[in-house]
Amino acid sequence: MDTVIELLKILGPALIVLYASYLLVRSFLDRQLSEIRMGIRQKNQEVVLPIRLQAYERVVLLLERISPNNLVTRLNNAAFSAKEFQQVLVSEIREEYNHNLSQQVYMSDEAWTYVSTAVEDAISLINEAGVEMGEKSKSLDLAKRIFELTLQQERNAIQLASSFLKEEIREVY
Repeated sequence: MDTVIELLKILGPALIVLYASYLLVRSFLDRQLSEIRMGIRQKNQEVVLPIRLQAYERVVLLLERISPNNLVTRLNNAAFSAKEFQQVLVSEIREEYNHNLSQQVYMSDEAWTYVSTAVEDAISLINEAGVEMGEKSKSLDLAKRIFELTLQQERNAIQLASSFLKEEIREVY
């Protein structure tokens, strides 16, 4: 029995010192791991931030390019019939949208919903104007009708999307 007590006298403090050492080492390693994670996050932020900003810039540029006023002015050709011009406009919008589709990865779902809605509204506006054109209508007739419909709109989805994107980027950065 005396040997057991003597053994406990020796092992007790040794176990306490061992446990205290374990706690110190674990604390040190946790702190080191936390610092490494923080460094990785900071490095990721340095890499991702410029990419996200570029994505927002590209999407705002997309919205400007598909704006009916800019689109009609840029693509108008007197040689087109109204139907041909309608097809060119819709095709251009879809091409621009598809070209920038990957940018949604870098923005919120709500922001991308605004962008998608703006694209669909622009296509709808052009198709609405195209339906009203006769067989002999020229691209100029379609352009005039698109401008009229744009002016009649109560809410401009492209401007709403652009404003939302700008506000979101201000909040995040």
